[in-house]
Amino acid sequence: MNTRKFLLLVFIIGALALMSVGAVTAQDAVTVEWWTIFTTPPELPALADTLAQEYMAMHPNVTIEVTHLENEAFKERLATVMQSGDPPDLFQSWGGGVMWNFAEAGLLRDITPELTADGGAWQNSFTTQAALNLYAYNGAYYGVPWNFGAVGIWYNTRLFAEAGIENVPTTWDEFLTVVQQLKDAGITPIALGEREKWPGHFWWVYLAIRAGGQAAFENAYTREGTFADAPFVQAGELLQQLIALEPFQEGYLGSGYGDAAALMGNGVAAMELMGQWAPGVQIGNSESGEGLPEGELGWFPFPMVDGGAGNASDVLGGGDGIAVGVNASPEAVDFLRYITTPENQVRFVELGTGVIPTVAGAEESVTDPLLQGVLAARNDAEYYQLYYDQFLPPSIAQAVLDAVEGLFVGTLTPADAAQAIEDAASFELD
Repeated sequence: MNTRKFLLLVFIIGALALMSVGAVTAQDAVTVEWWTIFTTPPELPALADTLAQEYMAMHPNVTIEVTHLENEAFKERLATVMQSGDPPDLFQSWGGGVMWNFAEAGLLRDITPELTADGGAWQNSFTTQAALNLYAYNGAYYGVPWNFGAVGIWYNTRLFAEAGIENVPTTWDEFLTVVQQLKDAGITPIALGEREKWPGHFWWVYLAIRAGGQAAFENAYTREGTFADAPFVQAGELLQQLIALEPFQEGYLGSGYGDAAALMGNGVAAMELMGQWAPGVQIGNSESGEGLPEGELGWFPFPMVDGGAGNASDVLGGGDGIAVGVNASPEAVDFLRYITTPENQVRFVELGTGVIPTVAGAEESVTDPLLQGVLAARNDAEYYQLYYDQFLPPSIAQAVLDAVEGLFVGTLTPADAAQAIEDAASFELD
């Protein structure tokens, strides 16, 4: 009897152990949901999918579900899930005020412990702490940057030559002269997809940076000044000078960003004010799928404004990062670290889509002369300003987009546009 009881006890213990192992295995099965805005060119989403497959092969208990969304569709869908309190584990973010809003609402996961572990190995791997800090709020980090550059003017060297333009403009007056020369040659000077509003706001923000410098924005944001101050009104006046020349393609107010990129990629328009991702999007939207012939695309910094308080090195810019949803698992954060290893950053650079890496050991892989110029502009910037529509709280950001749209449409004066932004800021910040 004692032997039978002992064997029965052993059987029960063994069964319980097996049940326990089964429970642990079930708990260890983890799903990571990752939303990107990778749509063009196809090599970009393909690499993201490959990274997910590689990570899953190394971690069989992890399933990574990757969703690629067009920019505007992503923003709409993200707003919906954020309102429901159920964000994806990893998702596209530009940092700044929009992301800080999510953090304040408790919708993001603090990844500071992972960033600072092992003496801060992951945190210290980022070469531009200014970019990393855009993903921090009240001393805690909620995401990381993986592609960070500068907005500038991409131009078609062949069309410039056809119009007899020998040198790129360095001042606003010179820029307006170049626009007129292109028009006189029967060439569309500038491609713009204003339907989505954010491409157009680059023009007004850069002019505000050139007119008022860092002090103008910081004073308005800290409420020592206002967004109705002279530099912001002047930005509208300078933009009106450009609009009056009718430099954009026909129907630009109803065109999307992809439409404008196609004009550049097809060699129809001469210039586009856009970030470091522009070459890849131009290629992805071109009829040939190859974009402009080699040597036909150039880049130059946004021109200076005579008498402006801004410095020539001041840059409007930013890039892509990945924020972490509040319910993200440790595996999701570990996968994020995998995405931002130097080796994988180099793989993104080698796609030739305009990626400018953010971690040590990867910047050397940028060999394209144009992107090297963008990288230098980023690294040498005395004042670096993230896009207003991402840095500012959402309500003010929307006011900026709407006010600048009013300038393009002609329904607002420069003073009215600046005041509309200030009205939103006074409500949100005072």
